Amino acid sequence: MLLAHDLTKQYPSGDSIVTALDTVSLDIPNGTFVAVTGASGSGKTTLLGLLAGLDTPTRGTVRLDGVDLSSLTEDGRARLRGEKVGFIFQSFQLIPTLTAIENVAVPLELRGTPHAAERAAEWLARVGLAARTGHFPTQLSGGEQQRVAIARAFVNQPRVLFADEPTGNLDRAAGERVLELLTSLNRAAGVTVVLVTHDPTLAARAERVIRLADGRLVP
Repeated sequence: MLLAHDLTKQYPSGDSIVTALDTVSLDIPNGTFVAVTGASGSGKTTLLGLLAGLDTPTRGTVRLDGVDLSSLTEDGRARLRGEKVGFIFQSFQLIPTLTAIENVAVPLELRGTPHAAERAAEWLARVGLAARTGHFPTQLSGGEQQRVAIARAFVNQPRVLFADEPTGNLDRAAGERVLELLTSLNRAAGVTVVLVTHDPTLAARAERVIRLADGRLVP
């Protein structure tokens, strides 16, 4: 599902060059639940952005579901993400003026998918929020907001789901519930999940752990 070869990302910083990611190669099979761990500044979020096509590498290649991202324009990568990729962020990224069901329906409406509200309601029910469809984000707990974000990420039936510290703003109990939900949806829907976390306890729940230090893969 994801194949990276010699991924390198460098940024200019004054008179020097900062290497955020250094010749990283990896292969993530379809349906795998992968955790990416490492200290702050180790390159986790940089790797996630490159794998998702949100950023382009200085050197190296990424193939997502067989498509070489370097062969696509920025618009082409955006279309591919809309068709095959879901995202969950630490800060939830819900639209405050929309209800839970409206937030989940947004990706469907952007694609012109029919029966968006019905599909959004189905996914809210799958994440245990059938009774909260008409609530605004401010009326939901942090864990409930993250579950709305998960429903929104899965509603388009993505092939790959990227999650950047999705439990970072939650207490331990809520974080565990969110991780269990992601695990169960990964198994039920066969979606490849790539989860960035600094928490080794959460990472241990994944099928595979990728560890980064100073932009490099470590054992």
